Amino acid sequence: MESKLLGHPCFNKDVIYKIGRIHLPVAKSCNIKCNYCDKNISCINDHHPGACSKVLTPQEALLRYKDITSKDQTIKIVGISGPGDPLFNQETFETFELIRNYDAQAEFCISTNGLLLEDLAEVLLNYNVKYVTVTVNAVDSNIAQNIYEFAMYNELLYFGKEAAELIVHKQQHGIYKASEFGLVVKVNTVLIPGINSHHIEKIAARVKELGATVMNIMPLIPYAKFSDIEKPSCSVLAQAREKCSKIIQLVTHCKQCRSDEAGLLV
Repeated sequence: MESKLLGHPCFNKDVIYKIGRIHLPVAKSCNIKCNYCDKNISCINDHHPGACSKVLTPQEALLRYKDITSKDQTIKIVGISGPGDPLFNQETFETFELIRNYDAQAEFCISTNGLLLEDLAEVLLNYNVKYVTVTVNAVDSNIAQNIYEFAMYNELLYFGKEAAELIVHKQQHGIYKASEFGLVVKVNTVLIPGINSHHIEKIAARVKELGATVMNIMPLIPYAKFSDIEKPSCSVLAQAREKCSKIIQLVTHCKQCRSDEAGLLV
């Protein structure tokens, strides 16, 4: 597994000065509503996961890939992380296909909420996706129901505790299945004071048990329904990372990138 980690700057700090990535914002729609997410914010000056200046078509994404890689030879990783959920958008797979036909050496990754990961893990292998990041903010539905407003699965809407139970179940089964198929799985966890801050170690232990390789604990960026929650302090974040580092390998160099970033992770 160590050798697989070497090629992705978001999974391995040792390569952030050598290997670049490009995020292509083709995934417009999302199947989960997180209480800290606001897709209406898309100013070029906003710097948070999901932000982008424009949602691209797959054809536009290919053109951007060609343009950026012609100028930046460090880019080896092609990622789709939003602004919605990649697995919930057919444009994700169309983009992978277009780029794969143009550049057979490209390596792909996605960042997902995990609701569809169990269903589509094998499909990802067929598109040469090697890395998957799953955002897991709780492994207990009693906590998760305070983080998610609703979930859509198989064209049905779920709310409250029912949505939380579905999300927790599907995320855990998705991580396990993806890991079993040989995908390198990283878990992102948003540390939300007063909501899941007491629960981070349990998340670390559970995702490690399911097969996740690394974990990234990120501070809440207050938005939307959680705009009145104070961002966790550096000391609170450091304490959580210290405790979880005894359980699972951590990455601590995350920049909480936009969905249209490109270049080195520095």
